[in-house]
Amino acid sequence: MAIGFVLIKTVPASEREVYDILKKLPEVQEVHSLFGEFDLIAKIHAENFNKLGQVVVDKIRSIDGVEDTKTLTGIEF
Repeated sequence: MAIGFVLIKTVPASEREVYDILKKLPEVQEVHSLFGEFDLIAKIHAENFNKLGQVVVDKIRSIDGVEDTKTLTGIEF
């Protein structure tokens, strides 16, 4: 099991819309709003790191309002 924490920077005033879309993605386990350089953080579970990358690129970065992402990866013991 691969785990990713995706820091998400949004276009101003689109945080809520992006948050709502992220909550509907089956791979997203948690979403939280942040203050600072990034606006949201999403915890993602995927079968492996390739699938995790696909979720970030194909599903998260393609959301209207997502300006930038930074992904931190880990594993579940």
